[in-house]
Amino acid sequence: MSKVDFLVIESNEARAESILSALHFLGYHPQRGESCIAADESTQAWRAVYVGTIADTTEAERQFALLGDAAGHVPVLLASDSAWATRLTAASSPFASRIGMVEFPLRYEQLAEVMRSLYARLLGGRRGELRFVGESGPMRRVNALIRQVAPFDSSVLVLGESGTGKEMVARTIHECSPRRDKPFVAINCGAIPAELLESELFGHEKGAFTGAISARKGRFELAEGGTLFLDEIGDMSLTMQVKLLRVLQERVFERVGGTKSQRCDVRIIAATHRNLDQAIANGQFREDLFYRLSVFPLEMPALREHLDDLPVLITEFNQRLARRGLSSVRFSAGALNALHQYAWPGNVRELCNLVERLAILYPHGEIRGSDLPEKYRGRQAMEEVPGVSLLALMEGAAAPALMDAAANAGDATLLPEGGIDLKDHLADIEVGLIRQALDVTGGVVAHAAKLLRMQRTTLVEKLRKYGLQNSLAA
Repeated sequence: MSKVDFLVIESNEARAESILSALHFLGYHPQRGESCIAADESTQAWRAVYVGTIADTTEAERQFALLGDAAGHVPVLLASDSAWATRLTAASSPFASRIGMVEFPLRYEQLAEVMRSLYARLLGGRRGELRFVGESGPMRRVNALIRQVAPFDSSVLVLGESGTGKEMVARTIHECSPRRDKPFVAINCGAIPAELLESELFGHEKGAFTGAISARKGRFELAEGGTLFLDEIGDMSLTMQVKLLRVLQERVFERVGGTKSQRCDVRIIAATHRNLDQAIANGQFREDLFYRLSVFPLEMPALREHLDDLPVLITEFNQRLARRGLSSVRFSAGALNALHQYAWPGNVRELCNLVERLAILYPHGEIRGSDLPEKYRGRQAMEEVPGVSLLALMEGAAAPALMDAAANAGDATLLPEGGIDLKDHLADIEVGLIRQALDVTGGVVAHAAKLLRMQRTTLVEKLRKYGLQNSLAA
């Protein structure tokens, strides 16, 4: 949670504070380049870089060098009046295709949209150069393994819990391989009854069994020249394992009810959520088939092992929703913190479903901790301080109510086992109270400032800091 992932190069102190606050609010962990210590790429998972006002070009270049190899692929957030704008946006610049421009005064909504657009541009439509979404260490290793094995015809065994994206790995390997122009055919070996699986894989001749009124091609024939993905291979019966092993060894098969041997040219990628070593020990999976499939094993990490990828995954899912005509959603820092504390038994698939559900419930809205389904809130405190109500605000009693709530906070809030980002949490509480005050006063800053016992200019600065200007009265 605390690892720096967003490099900020900015000489102007006011702008630096503004961009750092906004990025924190978006769920990133930014730090100014002059404060960063150079780190080995294997321990530093950079997501992006911001380039703004530059007082010393040499110093800025030194800071930019902190990105290391990541400079070749991370998106660049660029202030429109930056001294490097011309240099980075030139047609000959390698950064031109991954730059998003921001204007000052900075607006939270604008920054969020620029980042969404940048990731959509980088993650979509690059045939033969597809990357699995994620910039964390575990996902970078997955991407590296995919790049290594894709050019070859070696069999791949993808392991991992349900919902980690094993089929997506298989499709990505296929799209990055020389077979990309040939079919990608998938079959779930655990979803088809054992007596029908043979026909599904190898096809059948007319009259081979009751109901076989015509000849039918199997998945091996349909995938000829391409890739056959055998999902949930661990659920395949021992009888079928024997037949599959023969095909993998000899590259020939016969349709059910047929006598003619057919040669096949397919690449095999298999996947399972089961522990095959244990299945072999229990006599449920053939050891010789395991070694035939596991030429190149690739294990997918559970989502709980790369929680730093939550923001970029949410961005990706928002883009998918947009392509389907649904609205996108964004998460407050408090909501993201709550999601970081969740165990994610359903992994990435569960996150995808949650984003879609919230997009339907809160179209174009910001999701706060209190908006999350109860099981995702965990032991996190609500973003609004308990005991401070709209009625108290309207009666001008916000300060006493807030003091009472704070006095009881030790009883009302439990510290999560993994700790909490206190700065983000307090910011969420502050944003919640400011929103309530603005709602009660119809967006009139002077009245809201009076309810919150602060100077009007102080409240205006906080509105700018948190990107809440749209809440003001027209």
